[in-house]
Order: sequence, then C-alpha cells, then structure tokens
Amino acid sequence: VAVADSKGMINDNNGIELEKLVQLKQQGRPVSTFGSGNALASDDIVAVDCDIWIPAARPDVLTRHNINDLKARLVVQGANIPATAEAEMIMYERGIVNIPDFIANAGGVICASVEYHGGTESTAVDVIVEKIKRNTRAVLSNSAIEHILPRQAAENMAMQTVASAMKLRRWS
Repeated sequence: VAVADSKGMINDNNGIELEKLVQLKQQGRPVSTFGSGNALASDDIVAVDCDIWIPAARPDVLTRHNINDLKARLVVQGANIPATAEAEMIMYERGIVNIPDFIANAGGVICASVEYHGGTESTAVDVIVEKIKRNTRAVLSNSAIEHILPRQAAENMAMQTVASAMKLRRWS
C-alpha cells in the first residue's frame, strides 16, 4: 500500500501496481511521480496503516522519535540496522513482531554460499527460503520462550552457531 525512496513516497490503500512501479524506477524516476495515490514525504511512510512494514534501504529509519507512529504489526528488516535499539525495545513492548536484519535479509549471503558450493539459482532460492524460514521461527520462538527481544534471540543463536563451528577447528 506504500513505497518510499529518497525523494518521497506514494501511498494507495487500494494497492500499488508493482509492474508500473518497477517501470517507473527503471526509468530513474522517483516514486512520488507514480501518478496515483497520495504523494508524501519519505519519512511519512512510518505512519502508513499497513500490516507488514519492510524498511529496506537505509539504517536508523525507525527511532524513538517515530516508532510510536508505526501502525504495522510485523516489521521485516530488509536493510542493515534499520531500527535503533530503542525502537526495537519499543516495538517489543508494543507487541510488534520484529524480524532482525541479519535474519530477514540474509538471502545474499546464503546465495553466495550455495553458489560457492556449485549450487544452481533454483537450489539457492530453495535454500534461502528454507534457512530464513527456519531461522525466523527459531528466533521468534526463543524470543517468546525467553522473554527477550528478537534481536537478542538472534544474537544468541548466532553465538551458539559460531561456538559450535569453533569446536570443529583444526588449528589452534
């Protein structure tokens, strides 16, 4: 229902025609020139009434100054560190499900690993879907069981993975 770039945003509660949006961006035009819906300032996107909110471009988009404007019930972090620690705490306190960046946007790293090991594009996609689903479930489950932020659950999981890998080292 909304999309933003550095020049502005477009919001249409009836939905946005994705093929038309892709064509617009391929022409190098800002989303605010889309032609339908409401064109607003980029920062207004935080307050859009939606179910899922995906910050996917820059860090620190969600902060203590704007997080209370967020209406979504699920945040999937597509950018690197798009929410400050304070914003993540406020989301947690408000019951907003928040998938940390290094869980949600790990597709590129997973793909590189599959390709390095000789996998095909379709194999990479299958592995990406499987690993991100599994890791997301584990993070959200551990967050709920341990009553900790999803980021802390993700960091704990990452540390356990590294510790297990370190036990397999062949050097000292």
